[in-house]
Amino acid sequence: MKKFSRPAASPAGHGTPAGAFGRHIIRMMAANTGGTFGMFEAIVAPGEGPPLHVHEREEEFFRVLKGRFGFWCAGDYLELTAGGCIALPRGIPHRFENIGSEDGELMVIVTPGGFEAFFPMVELCKPETPEQVAALAGEFGVTFVPAKGQEAAA
Repeated sequence: MKKFSRPAASPAGHGTPAGAFGRHIIRMMAANTGGTFGMFEAIVAPGEGPPLHVHEREEEFFRVLKGRFGFWCAGDYLELTAGGCIALPRGIPHRFENIGSEDGELMVIVTPGGFEAFFPMVELCKPETPEQVAALAGEFGVTFVPAKGQEAAA
């Protein structure tokens, strides 16, 4: 990977769309930042969000661009609206959900970078079963917490 020694920019309206698990726009890839971070935007429908999961490789930073979101992490629950931010540590089960009545939008930064490539990879590979999704997620250092664990985080 090239050293991060030049500016990385993503002008308004630019980015690579990825339609896996909702709509995502990949704004910066780890390859453009020397691996230091990746960034994407997520457009999340009401009531949607990922199941409880754990990232082993990266921290995540979320900024709500539009809408209202609930975040569950390490037994804590926090609701955020446009302009709100939250940073989630690696290795800790977490999830989020659009708790509003309209599509919401998030800016997500992962550090170090790499996870931003998950959504284009899912779109490319088209896993058909939960086991196939879990195997692909595992390649990115992500594991899903069984449904019983989700009840405790709800």
